[in-house]
Amino acid sequence: MRSFLKIFFATFLALLVFSVLSVFFAVAFIGGVASKKVPKTPTNAVLAIDLGTKFNEQARDNFLASLNSTDSETPGLYDLIRLIRNAKDDKNISGIYLTANSNPNGFAASDEIRSALNDFKTSGKFIYAYGSVMTQKAYYIANVADSVFLNPIGMLDWSGMHVEYTFLKGTLDKLGIEPQIFYAGKFKSATEPLRLEKMSPENKLQTSTWLNDLYSHFLENTAAARKTDTATLRKLANTAAIQFATDAVAHKLVDGLKYDDELKDIIKGKLKIDKYEKLNTVNINSYYASNNYSTGSGEKIALIYAEGDIIDGKSEDGTIGDITYINLIRKARLDKSIKAVVFRINSGGGSVLASENIWRELSITKKEKPVVVSFGDVSASGGYYVSCDADSIFALPSTITGSIGVFGIVPNLSNFFKGKLGVTFDEVKTGPYAGGLTVTRPMTDAEKRLQQTQIEVIYAQFKQRVADGRKMDTADVEAIAQGRVWTGKRALEIGLIDRFGGIEDAINSAATLAKLSNYRVAEYPAKINFLDKLLGKGESESYIKEIKKELGADQFAIFEQMQKINRLSGNQAKLPFSFNIR
Repeated sequence: MRSFLKIFFATFLALLVFSVLSVFFAVAFIGGVASKKVPKTPTNAVLAIDLGTKFNEQARDNFLASLNSTDSETPGLYDLIRLIRNAKDDKNISGIYLTANSNPNGFAASDEIRSALNDFKTSGKFIYAYGSVMTQKAYYIANVADSVFLNPIGMLDWSGMHVEYTFLKGTLDKLGIEPQIFYAGKFKSATEPLRLEKMSPENKLQTSTWLNDLYSHFLENTAAARKTDTATLRKLANTAAIQFATDAVAHKLVDGLKYDDELKDIIKGKLKIDKYEKLNTVNINSYYASNNYSTGSGEKIALIYAEGDIIDGKSEDGTIGDITYINLIRKARLDKSIKAVVFRINSGGGSVLASENIWRELSITKKEKPVVVSFGDVSASGGYYVSCDADSIFALPSTITGSIGVFGIVPNLSNFFKGKLGVTFDEVKTGPYAGGLTVTRPMTDAEKRLQQTQIEVIYAQFKQRVADGRKMDTADVEAIAQGRVWTGKRALEIGLIDRFGGIEDAINSAATLAKLSNYRVAEYPAKINFLDKLLGKGESESYIKEIKKELGADQFAIFEQMQKINRLSGNQAKLPFSFNIR
């Protein structure tokens, strides 16, 4: 009886707490929604954009903040581009203020933002950029401004680009873990962190090539914006000439040293506002909330966003699940009101099987309506696999792509289990190849030969998919494959992409192919609704944020790499590294 009462009261208490929380969330949600008003842009306003914001492919929102705020949702990259375009013609927006300290966005995304800001300048409206500690990536966007200002005791990083990889072979050796690795393509170095202690000569060559491509692109655009030459800019980096804010001014990388209040007074003067009056600033989130892009008429172009690792099954947060994307693409194919599909992908690849399945659905769709692919910062390996049969592929010179190659990993954990945990295994099987992919013993030579053969067959199929889609000879594909990574600049030269351009260019191309003069863009996948969030969807994102906060950026990068290694079992078409450019 005592046990029964304990269970009864515990259950009753749980139900009571759940009921109270449910009422709280319901009241908060209803009250929040009821009190929300679409913000209006005041006259003579300045649009404020913090370049330290991460603009994902699709908009992200803070659910709890959204209950009481209209500007809790951060626009996606394409949203940002459209907002800047809209601000160009918005009579209430007089100019743009860029906060330029950091920039977590990739180089291709930065190029799209930079291009939109350059277009904004043609309106005659001003752009001012300001930073205290300005990174090179933030400066890359900021230098399109009419004037760039730095805090008098701030600094501008001007040291060149640097990439560092983390190698885990020593850790695995200490743990007694043997990663049994199979790969095709001498540049396919995704497994190097597990089998080497430093970069192979092939990996060093390809990394040096694409990094210098990005650096040259960065310097060329900066030189054009600052009216100088790339040789001068290189020399400033190579001689460590920019150490203090005054150095940045002396070498004409920035236009002056100001405190934030001083720059605000300059803007007020430009707008003919008394210095004691309030400056009307509208942050990008608020401006996003006040603009509706769902309007439009005519037939539709489907814009399908795909961001993250390619995995088998349904999509998880930040991944591209083949089941989820087959359904999305199929929906677009079967919808007669959709006349073309733009597939926007930002992925270093992943599962070969999932990549094949998504490729198949896009190929079927191409037979019924135009399919145009837009590459983001990265579209490599499996990301390229799914895309190669499109009618047209758009990328930017700074996009990372290629990596046509395959690898597989079957970890042998027997020494780890025995040496670290004291656990041993034994087996009985009906034939020599039964249980061949077990992690509890090393593979036999025969099993290794079978696995390598599978890798070679998949690699041949990958190359054939590229040859057919790009209308190339397989020998030519082999010459540019081998798992080698290319920038968009070189990808255009070797035929892996069709033209340079961002999301808008891809959409315009799709409209032309579908012979549409009047159309609207339907975006997929749909945003997660309130009920899904209340039931727990999207919690992993906040959980990851907490981990990142505790570990710090560098340690979190290692944590992410360890997580990815957990997904690498089986055959993979994946970018050969995780990198962070500094």
